[in-house]
Amino acid sequence: MEPPSGPASRRHVPWSRLLLAGTNVWSLVQALGFKQDQTSPCPHEACALWGGRHTRREMESVLAGSLLNFWTPPTATQLTVETVPPLAAEGSDVLLLAHNVTKNTLGYAWQRGERVDNAQLIASYRVDTNATTNGPAYSRRETLYPNGTLLIRNVTQRDTGSYTLLVTKNDLQTEIQTGHLHVHPVLPSPVITSNNSNPREHEDTVVLTCGSETQNTSYMWWINSQSLPKSTRLELSKDKRTLTVVAVTRNDTGPYVCEARNPVSVSRSDPFTLDVLSPVAKPSLQASNTAVTEHEGPVILTCLADETGVSIRWFFKGQSLLLAERMTLSSDKSTLTIDPVSREDTGDYQCEAFNRGNSSRSDPLRLRVTWRENSRALGVGAITGIVIGVLLVLTLLAVLGHLIFLHRGNWPPASTSGRGPSGSSVS
Repeated sequence: MEPPSGPASRRHVPWSRLLLAGTNVWSLVQALGFKQDQTSPCPHEACALWGGRHTRREMESVLAGSLLNFWTPPTATQLTVETVPPLAAEGSDVLLLAHNVTKNTLGYAWQRGERVDNAQLIASYRVDTNATTNGPAYSRRETLYPNGTLLIRNVTQRDTGSYTLLVTKNDLQTEIQTGHLHVHPVLPSPVITSNNSNPREHEDTVVLTCGSETQNTSYMWWINSQSLPKSTRLELSKDKRTLTVVAVTRNDTGPYVCEARNPVSVSRSDPFTLDVLSPVAKPSLQASNTAVTEHEGPVILTCLADETGVSIRWFFKGQSLLLAERMTLSSDKSTLTIDPVSREDTGDYQCEAFNRGNSSRSDPLRLRVTWRENSRALGVGAITGIVIGVLLVLTLLAVLGHLIFLHRGNWPPASTSGRGPSGSSVS
């Protein structure tokens, strides 16, 4: 910030603000740091500007004139202090401009607060030597210019408060004026937070909060890029920082945007959308065939849900379905295919539609699987072969039985040689 070239305007301040505590001359001398001895060093910064050592009598004489001057009615050229800018953003530079400063000036002194306190001295400047002396309250960010204006760089909220200027004239008269500095933070983009990330429709109440709480900040809300509509279900807190949505519906999803504003900055949040969980309607289950023969197929079961944005899961005999190798699900899990069908597939099937807050299950659908015993009808050739085989076996058994019988049975007796029938011989 460039140093000011001179007074920019004339302003008037009530004369009562120029009066210091104390009603007699010596009380003011003591306030400036003098002791009871005749010649004492003046520890107060304003006294130092006057030359260092003065006797009590000299100081009484000079200060008596000063006090009389204090009680003189104000003129149009009264000393004033202007803060530029009047509302400062944190991190900016601020000027405390001194207006209507007298030409016959011995020096200036700036201090924190409204009371004269050497411990709060920031800096003093002596005109005849062009010398600046820093005080206990100096923070290396202040610059005191020859015209009495004070520059404060990179202000923080801790700099907020009163600043007092003491102007000492060549006749040792002193003028005092106080200015005020207000430093406000530059607001970051607020973030909308919710007490319930997945509210259930018609059941839950949601409280939305706009950023963190800061002083001197006002708030505004928008929904669907429009100002908040009048509704008994929409309630704003006193400072408008929180928005309450009573018994949310699927029409309250948003998006919501809030704005934070203070005297030096304005900031808006990113859009925030509510994920309202609607009740899930009961799905229905259909099958391509409910009565099939084992090893045949396929059988296709389809789950029909009315809502979008729901997920599907399957149950068999009341338990979560464990997929066999013969079973496949579609990408959205709404279709179950069984191919081929096995007798183990007989039973009740159900599908369930669900979201993050609600679910609903279909009625059971029974699949019946029939099967034959493991036997097959014999062909004519097989039967013929079996018959021939049986006959051959029977024939073989008959021949074998006959041979055995012949071997064990009685045979006819053999004839005797040399013997003939009995009779007489012929001579």
